[in-house]
Amino acid sequence: MSTQLTILALLTGVVTGGLFRFLNVPIPAPPELPGLMGIVGIYLGYKVVEYFGVGVDLLETLGL
Repeated sequence: MSTQLTILALLTGVVTGGLFRFLNVPIPAPPELPGLMGIVGIYLGYKVVEYFGVGVDLLETLGL
């Protein structure tokens, strides 16, 4: 993972979040810690399944 890319992504998020607040637009993310932890949990679950190399191609299974 590139540190430079990670820092750039964080900076982009901070600028975007600041812009949303400046314009008084609700952020498209959960504003509370439990919602944020849900997003972290989704990411961790994705990485665990990826690590173990298991999964199903849903579109292929459905014939799409």
